[in-house]
Amino acid sequence: MSKKTMDRREFIKTGVASAAALGGLSLKGMFSDTEGTGIEYDSKGIPCRQLGKTGVSIPIIVFGGGSRFCTIKDPDESARILTYALDHGFYYWDTAHDYVFDGVVSEERYGLVLKDRREEVFLSTKVGDRTYDGAMRHVEESLERLKTSHVELLQIHDVRSLEDVDVICAKNSVYKALLKLKDEKVTRYIGFTGHTAAELMKTLAERLNFDTMLIALNHYTQGKEDFEKHAIPFAAGKGMGIMVIKVIRPRETVEGIDPADLIHYALTLPHVNAAVIGIDSMEVLKKDLALAKAFQPLSDEKMRSTRAALEPFFQSHALPWMQPGYRDGNP
Repeated sequence: MSKKTMDRREFIKTGVASAAALGGLSLKGMFSDTEGTGIEYDSKGIPCRQLGKTGVSIPIIVFGGGSRFCTIKDPDESARILTYALDHGFYYWDTAHDYVFDGVVSEERYGLVLKDRREEVFLSTKVGDRTYDGAMRHVEESLERLKTSHVELLQIHDVRSLEDVDVICAKNSVYKALLKLKDEKVTRYIGFTGHTAAELMKTLAERLNFDTMLIALNHYTQGKEDFEKHAIPFAAGKGMGIMVIKVIRPRETVEGIDPADLIHYALTLPHVNAAVIGIDSMEVLKKDLALAKAFQPLSDEKMRSTRAALEPFFQSHALPWMQPGYRDGNP
């Protein structure tokens, strides 16, 4: 084992121990949830759903820190938006090690607020590297940027092919790193994300044990795969928490679609616990907060009509995140 690897592991272990010592917090206290003792998250009246078998309740809309969030050039404005989101109930924040756009590093922007309000946030980030050591390095960098010693959820980022699934399932892979970090309480839960084939998402959920799945709202890959009937119900059957991304993207393909209808549609789908929505301005944030607070599931008739309107999107061969070389950044 290399000295660098030892140093990295010691950094992570030391960080967790240090955080536990600050303010007399125990590790159990740091990782408590709405059903346990210790810290409780405050949704400020926004509807919440349980995240699978984790027992944690999360708001139905998750603050997304991808490319849309990274268009905010002013760090102070980023912090203002994040603070407003937290003050008004959006306590689940989603980001990734690879969310870096035009010099803006999403995790660093989160760190501006987390350094003072860490205990109020259910924090999720993602690991892009598929090797054990590479994943450990990514997590170390993420923790430094986020100004924290731990996250609530750590996910394998952007599963793209069956070959990718095989790599993740290999002996010395990112999955082994996630299990190690979960055992050391650097993360409480582990999951994976994907944007292309629903069937490969189901395959990964079959082969390994995860707590959550974050899947793109594109029901079909080249008109063949329906994620409502494959990946999502299978993962839900294993007790996994289910979140969706790319929720408002159909408006880029289908004219006249109301983004609010798209969010309602996603949140009415069976088994979906929450939708991750990218936020790039205070105006968008306030609209999403209002929508979440007033959310009511769509009627069966409205779901059928919305699904019919979205058929061209569902069967598209040209969705950006399905193309070779695409790197995700925008929930």
